[in-house]
Amino acid sequence: MWRSSLSLCSRKSRHLLLSVTNYPPSLISSSCIGGPFTTSLLYSSTSPRPPSPVDFVKLGFAIPKVSRIRFASSAAALDASLSARDVVGAISHYGRCYWELSKARLSMLVVATSGAGYILGSGHAIDFSGLCWTCAGTMMVAAAANSLNQVFEVSNDAKMKRTQQRPLPSGRLSVPHAITWASSAGVVGTALLASKANILAAGLAASNLFLYAFVYTPLKQIHPVNTWVGAVVGAIPPLLGWVAASGEISLSSLFLPAALYFWQIPHFMALAYLCRNDYATGGFKMFSLTDASGRRTALVALRNCLYLIPLGYLAYEWGVTSGWFCLESSLLTLGISATALSFYYMPSTKNARRMFHASLLYLPVFMAGLVVHRLSDSWQLQGQSEAARMIDASNSLQEDANARRSRKHDHSTPVTQVRPPVAYASIAPFPFLPAPLI
Repeated sequence: MWRSSLSLCSRKSRHLLLSVTNYPPSLISSSCIGGPFTTSLLYSSTSPRPPSPVDFVKLGFAIPKVSRIRFASSAAALDASLSARDVVGAISHYGRCYWELSKARLSMLVVATSGAGYILGSGHAIDFSGLCWTCAGTMMVAAAANSLNQVFEVSNDAKMKRTQQRPLPSGRLSVPHAITWASSAGVVGTALLASKANILAAGLAASNLFLYAFVYTPLKQIHPVNTWVGAVVGAIPPLLGWVAASGEISLSSLFLPAALYFWQIPHFMALAYLCRNDYATGGFKMFSLTDASGRRTALVALRNCLYLIPLGYLAYEWGVTSGWFCLESSLLTLGISATALSFYYMPSTKNARRMFHASLLYLPVFMAGLVVHRLSDSWQLQGQSEAARMIDASNSLQEDANARRSRKHDHSTPVTQVRPPVAYASIAPFPFLPAPLI
């Protein structure tokens, strides 16, 4: 009889708990041990809510003080864990969206070119603090430019398979949110360059942001010349880095920007040929879309590869690098020119992809060679002093030879009476017009 009443009590309490809390029976364990009932409810993170003491009061159970404290602390811990999970989820979501919106890998390539320019313009001592600030400011400005590019091209990106999963076409981020992010990053990055580098570097960053977002981006839907305008945009970051380090624009500072300009043409020609169907669907006016055979696209790429050949010699001649870089740069440029030549003789997706991969390899190796073989100011000053000493020595030798020649000439010719010089006096109407006295 006691066992049957206990089982009846257990079944009734289980039924009442299920009616109040709506938890599955497998998660509820009930026991009636002499006197007061002690009921524990096991729940998982997927349950609607943990049981509260009010639920047990409704059932007529007496909840001890210790149990009430335990229930309250469990509910508070669950709420805290849920709120922390929400915060982590939001950070992960927006971080991933900002990463894609900023085209982070492309922005890091821009930062690398800016950092290489800073090292080349630093002379004999590199200010690593200034280098870090310059890279941070460049990264923020590049992120702002790429974000504005996606804001203006959201409808075009939605049409292309390659870009339709970006944050704006996919709806993961709103356009006003993206504009706010881009504006904030651009202002902070420019201010950082102005305060930690100089005004000239900040001006180059702001002008490049404007050129990329408000000139190059709309031009992509108007005329194929957008590729050359984009090459100018890509050539400015190394100049920015040089100016941030040295504070001036010199002839030597234009070497790396010229290399970036000529490198971008074969790089983007290969990309435009590989993605020409996507570009046509998105409504972009690319040079490869007007070239059905691909021969003209390959010729443009080959011509700009050949323009890269003398840059190694110019870097050595201008005192930027040693002679080893001249040799390495020439071999590297011949390699990418060979892929462009094969693309010209046989335009195909395979050869275009080979040239694209060669361009991806070319730039980091080229910049690494620049940094390794660069000449500091002390070497440049030493070379200039050596050249000045050689010029002085040659001048002194020339003067000695002239003196010996004049002495020999004096011994061989008879001495003649030299007339006294004509005296001049200022008797003319104006003092600066002297007249001879007879």
